[in-house]
Amino acid sequence: MPDTAGAMPTIASLAPLIWLGALIACFALILLLRPVFRNVALAVPTHRSSHTRPTPQWGGLAIVAATMLASIVAVAALPPTGEGERIYLLLPAVLLLVGLGAVDDLHSLGAGVKLAVQAAAVALMLAALPEGWRALPALPLWLERAVLFVGAVWFVNLVNFMDGIDWIMVAEVVPVTAGVALIGALAPLPREAIVVSLALNGAMLGFAPFNRPVARLFMGDTGSLPIGLALAWLLIVVAGSGHLVAALLLPLYFVADTGVTLLRRARAGEHLWMAHRSHFYQRARDNGLSNMAIVGRVLAVNCALVGLATLSVVAQTRLSHVLALLAGGCVVAWLMLDFSRPRGASA
Repeated sequence: MPDTAGAMPTIASLAPLIWLGALIACFALILLLRPVFRNVALAVPTHRSSHTRPTPQWGGLAIVAATMLASIVAVAALPPTGEGERIYLLLPAVLLLVGLGAVDDLHSLGAGVKLAVQAAAVALMLAALPEGWRALPALPLWLERAVLFVGAVWFVNLVNFMDGIDWIMVAEVVPVTAGVALIGALAPLPREAIVVSLALNGAMLGFAPFNRPVARLFMGDTGSLPIGLALAWLLIVVAGSGHLVAALLLPLYFVADTGVTLLRRARAGEHLWMAHRSHFYQRARDNGLSNMAIVGRVLAVNCALVGLATLSVVAQTRLSHVLALLAGGCVVAWLMLDFSRPRGASA
C-alpha cells in the first residue's frame, strides 16, 4: 500500500474544516464579545431604521476575524505555490474598512472621509490581484483597472446600503460565497478565492443565529464594508478566471436594487448621499411584507442566481450566457416588482 502519511492536504480535503472552523470561530467570538458590543456599540433607532430598540452592533468584527483567521490558517496549511500571498495583501485592505466602520458606527464621519478610506482599501484590494490578471480583457489594462476601481468602491457602498433589515446580508452573502465555492469545484479558480469564500460562508452562518429576526445583534459597518470589499475581490477573481457572466449574475439582486434606487432618487432630485428608506426591500416592509417574507424571497432569488451562474460556467457558449443573463434579469425584476406591490393590512 502507498505511504500516505506525508501527503499534503488539498483544498478539497480542507474545505469542510475551513467552513466549520470559521462558523465555530465566529459563533464563539460573538459569545465572548457580546458584553463589549452591549456596552460600546449600540445601534439607536432613527426615522430610517427597521428596528425599534437599541441593539448591539459590531457583529461584523467576529465575522471578519473568523473569515480571515480561517483563510490564513488554510493557506498556510496548503502546499506553497507562490499564490497564497494574495490573502496577505487583501488583509490590510479588509482591516482598513473594519477600522472605518468601527469609527463610523460610533461617530458619524463625513462622506468625503469615508470615500477616501474606501478608495485606499479598494486600491490595496486590486493590488492583491495576480500580475497580469484580466477581468475585462477587451479593455486596455489602464481602463480595466479604472472600471474595477470605481465599480469596487460602488460595490462596497451598495453592500453597506443593503444591510438594512435582519438576515438580509445572510440571505445575500451565503448564496454568493457558496456560488463562488461551487464554481471553484467545477472550473479552475485560484484556491485562495475558494478558501475565502468557504470561510466567509461559514462565518456568516455563525453570525446568523444572532441576527435572526428580531435581531439581537447587527453586523454594523464593521461588517458590511469589509464584507463588501471581500465579495468584490471574489467576484473580480471569478470574472478574471473566464466567468464574467457568473460574476455578474451572483450579486445581481443587490446591484439592481441599489442601481435602480439610485437612478430613481437622482431623477427625483434627491441628495444621493443622504440616508433614506427607498430601497425595494425597504418598500416591501412599508407595503406589508414581514421581515421573514422579504429575506425568504431574497434567498430564493439568490439561489436561482447561483444556479444560473453555475450553468453559465458549465455551458460555455455565447447563447447559454445570454439566456442565463436574461433569466437572471427576469427573476430579479420579478422580485423588485413584487416588493413594490402594496399588500392589504392582513399581510
